Amino acid sequence: MAAPIPRVQATAAARALIARLRAEHGALLFYQSHGCCAGSAPMCFAVHELKLNADDRLLGSVDGVPVYASVAQCDYLAGLQMTLDVAPGNSGSFGLEDGSGQHFVAQFRLWADDEVPHLAVIEPVTGL
Repeated sequence: MAAPIPRVQATAAARALIARLRAEHGALLFYQSHGCCAGSAPMCFAVHELKLNADDRLLGSVDGVPVYASVAQCDYLAGLQMTLDVAPGNSGSFGLEDGSGQHFVAQFRLWADDEVPHLAVIEPVTGL
């Protein structure tokens, strides 16, 4: 049986910024926000900066960095593949990348019908 299709992937530019932030801050995590004003955005934190709860889910990971979202956000994201990327400029968010001259963005695409049965499972957060 083939490995499950990951729900989250990243561009080379995003992977480079992740590596830089990990070198500066240690272990990281992403949280896919669903704010009303700035819209949805992936935010990067040091693992000790964000307390996850039972309503959060693990969507996947990029280079060992987990990507989480709320259960409500996951209901929406279940039908989409997320690609982490970067864009120029600061986002004004609380993410570690703010002030670097770049910010993380998420690009989405719908899953093809033949991909759906092979998707990685969205996992509940464990060890709270």
